[in-house]
Amino acid sequence: MKPAQGLHTARPCHYVQHLTLRHAGSPAVYRSILNQFHGFVTQRIKDGGVSEKVVREWLKARLRVQPFHSVVRRARLVDRYLDWVVQTGKLLENPLAKLKTKYGLRTTTPIVRALLSSNPKAALETLRPAPRFGSFLGPLMREHIVLMRALGYRYNVHERYMWRLDRFLQDRSDLAGQPLTRIIYEWTQINRSPEHALHCQKIGRALSKALARIDSSHKSIAWDGRIEREARRHHRRPYMFSESDIHCILQAALNFPSPHSPLRPQTTYTMLVLAYCAGLRLGEIVCLNLGDVDLETRTIHVRETKFFKVRRLPLSNSAADTLSNYLDVRRKAGAPLDPASGLFWHGRGAGRYSYRTTAILLMRVLRHSGIKPKQGRIGPHIHDLRHAFAVHRMLQWYREGINPEPYLPYLATYMGHRNIHSTLVYLTVTPELLQQAGEKYRQLGALVLSKTAGGEQ
Repeated sequence: MKPAQGLHTARPCHYVQHLTLRHAGSPAVYRSILNQFHGFVTQRIKDGGVSEKVVREWLKARLRVQPFHSVVRRARLVDRYLDWVVQTGKLLENPLAKLKTKYGLRTTTPIVRALLSSNPKAALETLRPAPRFGSFLGPLMREHIVLMRALGYRYNVHERYMWRLDRFLQDRSDLAGQPLTRIIYEWTQINRSPEHALHCQKIGRALSKALARIDSSHKSIAWDGRIEREARRHHRRPYMFSESDIHCILQAALNFPSPHSPLRPQTTYTMLVLAYCAGLRLGEIVCLNLGDVDLETRTIHVRETKFFKVRRLPLSNSAADTLSNYLDVRRKAGAPLDPASGLFWHGRGAGRYSYRTTAILLMRVLRHSGIKPKQGRIGPHIHDLRHAFAVHRMLQWYREGINPEPYLPYLATYMGHRNIHSTLVYLTVTPELLQQAGEKYRQLGALVLSKTAGGEQ
């Protein structure tokens, strides 16, 4: 193996040259920051390596002349630069990346804060994540999760909340040996929100059933319907988009400012069309591959979604035309044509949009349309488009004189639900829907009354 040459052989300008930066002045700023770090470190090292001690000295020197947030931004740039130097073989290791790996972190900010503290070693130890399911109930929770997944359940939500309970119990060793009801009560008290209380009750009941399988004398925790009703009362009500709102959002997507990603406006537009016209969940949109689109039959193949369902959905003519236009633009942008590649493509990283990136991007479109405020969590969410799809489908049936009741199972299947009860949750009663339903009832009532009057005569 070729030995590392040392940081002094690396050139920050070479690193900056291969970056894709948005602003014309960014390369000069990046070179200035990295050259300053380069000069500071090379004056203090002899073998060409970069130690944690030298990085800490550089951070302290920067903090004397700059605010903390500026130091963090520079540390992030240096972290990426050192990763590049390691990849080129000029450095054996990046001390910042080594610390992130050691303490199970994904970002540089906690490392920088710990290195700048008066006792870096102790501060770094506080960053070490707690062992997964390391509490006194951890083995029980792990075995229960394995069992439920063996029975065919994903059990991701329960696992996430059991992990939270496990971390709580690792800080509360005094609860060891206490009854499960006592443990769940103490866990409920750390957050008085109805939603937290409901999840505590669900996890408590699941663990009590797991204990009952081991010891039949153990009683299950009783279900308290008041907790569920209180949590539902505090649930956020879906925002019901009007048809004019939908047009406004789609137009905002096409006009979305994206000078460095010309494909992005057409991408967001197509995503929103699928969310509204096909009622797709955000996760279903993200997981679509190029091979899932069949323009000849005007269908899309939605795979392995919620409840392990797979379904092939026919699309409306307008939605199919939108997909066709997007595929033409995607091909001209140089996207891969492999059927396994992501339908919604971009030229960086994995080549496809992640769930988080898609959620943030579409939320920005909502804000750009003016329907959602520029800041805060209030206003419509992307998932509300799925509610609009169900309600507007019902309205269209009423407008066409169709009784929607026999078609609800088809709507449930199209939306990927197990039964119509899940679909009914999406049917928010709007004034127009109530008016259309009332008119349909009036017509049926008038018909019955006229037949009755005719029979009496």
